[in-house]
Amino acid sequence: MDRREFLKASILTGAALCLADWEKAFAAGARDPQVGKPWKGWKEGEFQIHFIYTGVGESMFLIFPDGTTMLLDCGDFDALARGELAVPVLPSPDRHAGEWIARYVTRVNPAVTNVDYMMLSHYHNDHAGSDRFYAEKIVRDGEEYCLSGFSQAAETLSFKKAIDRCWPDYDDPIPNTEKGGDSDTWAHMRKFYGYMRKHRGLDIEKFRLGAKDQIVLLRHPEKYRNFEVRNICANGRIASEDGRITDLYAELKEKTRPKSLNENAMSLGMVFRYGDFRFYTAGDFSDSFTDTDGTRRFIEDDIADVCGMADVAKVNHHGHHSMSRKLVSALRSRVYVSCVWDQLHNTPDTMGLLTDRSIYPDDRIVCPTIMPVERRAEDGDSAWMKDVAKASYEGGHVVVNVEKGGKRYSVSYLTAQDESMTVRSVFHFKSGR
Repeated sequence: MDRREFLKASILTGAALCLADWEKAFAAGARDPQVGKPWKGWKEGEFQIHFIYTGVGESMFLIFPDGTTMLLDCGDFDALARGELAVPVLPSPDRHAGEWIARYVTRVNPAVTNVDYMMLSHYHNDHAGSDRFYAEKIVRDGEEYCLSGFSQAAETLSFKKAIDRCWPDYDDPIPNTEKGGDSDTWAHMRKFYGYMRKHRGLDIEKFRLGAKDQIVLLRHPEKYRNFEVRNICANGRIASEDGRITDLYAELKEKTRPKSLNENAMSLGMVFRYGDFRFYTAGDFSDSFTDTDGTRRFIEDDIADVCGMADVAKVNHHGHHSMSRKLVSALRSRVYVSCVWDQLHNTPDTMGLLTDRSIYPDDRIVCPTIMPVERRAEDGDSAWMKDVAKASYEGGHVVVNVEKGGKRYSVSYLTAQDESMTVRSVFHFKSGR
């Protein structure tokens, strides 16, 4: 049997194994009246989280209950160079991801092109763009920079404020030398920030760890006092709700003075609250490190101490060897969403943890932005496949819509094959874990 025959046989086997369980648990989603229609849009009082699929990087667009907006990450890189590891680039590779993302935002944004906050979770090109892979290199107002990720999106979108993990000195937790594997993203964002601040009036401020008053409603805060954003992690530090801050790398920095630290572990993380509803997101955590006494520390275990339960959780690090047992136990989420741009995402160890009923017994659904055909072929007989949203098979934008007041929410898949915003599947849940 050749590889193509093996893939086909495996897909059929996986489908047979999980179809009955899937239809029993989630049949209501296929019958929702929104299926087959264009996305309904946003209305005041709703909290929406749009996981935008491009097949290239990670990007989320959030609309708060009063219409305040945030673009959280806007990645771009040469995904097709991954060869067999690439996933479908949608709607097509004819435009770079930053442009596709900006076009998506204008379709759902109540303010069309005006975006209140932009935030980069950490300095990697699949979250920010880079000087290595770009749509165009331009000279504007006498300054040269590349259109990639955020900077390309800014050709269409107007950002009011940027929140960055180490602005303005780029020395937290250690000085950045712009050398090594992440240098193209560091240099790219510094040039972009500089241009935007000087010529577009962009306000930039440092992410305040532990704050509940940095990311706020800007239009009608008095109407939605049950909405809050809590900053829980940044630059290798974790903040508990009572204000205590744990610096995971303190001893390492003092004793060994490392010249670099894993950028993933510097990711920004937040918990959003709207009434009974909770949403967790924290960049690309998945790392562990050896402390000076030889102890192996798993960073996600420390996040588990402060995150609390969440109805919906973005899966750390695209589901690549992430989501520790302790973190899954703390989150106890009903819905997990992973932003996929590679065949190596949603690895079996991660998927096994997300769906393990011995960690907590509640039902849950895993919603990747795509579960590609090759992965379904390889993992179709895995027990965790029954908890994967079938709508992910074609790839799509995942939208979490929290109803006014936060009592209930839905999770929808929108087609990413084109820009029609057609709803392909909807699932409804009650908030509160």
